[in-house]
Amino acid sequence: MTMSQESMWLEGFPELSGLTAEDRAVLLERSQVMALPAGQTIFAPGHPAENFLLVLEGTVKVCQVSAAGREIVLYRVSGGESCIMTTACLMSQDNYAAEGVTETPVEAVALSKAAFDMLLARSPAFRRFVFADYAHRINDLMQVVEEVAFERVDRRLAHRLIARAGPDGVVAATHQDLATELGSAREVVSRHLKELQRRGLVGLSRGQIVLLDQAQLQDMKTAD
Repeated sequence: MTMSQESMWLEGFPELSGLTAEDRAVLLERSQVMALPAGQTIFAPGHPAENFLLVLEGTVKVCQVSAAGREIVLYRVSGGESCIMTTACLMSQDNYAAEGVTETPVEAVALSKAAFDMLLARSPAFRRFVFADYAHRINDLMQVVEEVAFERVDRRLAHRLIARAGPDGVVAATHQDLATELGSAREVVSRHLKELQRRGLVGLSRGQIVLLDQAQLQDMKTAD
């Protein structure tokens, strides 16, 4: 890895600036930058974690599938972030219990497990980085649990539509995509979308939803 590559990817993780020169050398010598295409599975249930992953660009979707085959998106990992599932598996020596798939082309840094263990044991700056990101992700997961357990599907759907809409108000997603995002059944999501269509809030076509009244959707999202 050249010095230009070093400065390029480390700049995306300012929390690592406190590493000593020796620990920085370990980090750079024992890691490699990878380019991954969209749609590639990077880990799967039952497989061991072999590397600590730092995403530079792109998005990785982490999902879990129930015994009945229902899928839910747990979280996404984007540029400047690490994967909590990988961190947990590396520290506990357990295998993955979820699947990570690249949603877009991804550039990431893979740090070997041996180097991860070494830096975690000896570097306060590296430990702070790992555990701060871990804590942030735990909070994200708790939000997912709270939404799935306690929040109405129609409000969660309104929130997701607004979050995923492009500048033109179009959400490029199927009913199944949204069901996976919400941890619900496709039939339930389709029923709510048809009700939103009946009320004139969205337009439905194959593979996309057009937001016709984002103000009312926002009101649904924030209503008590």
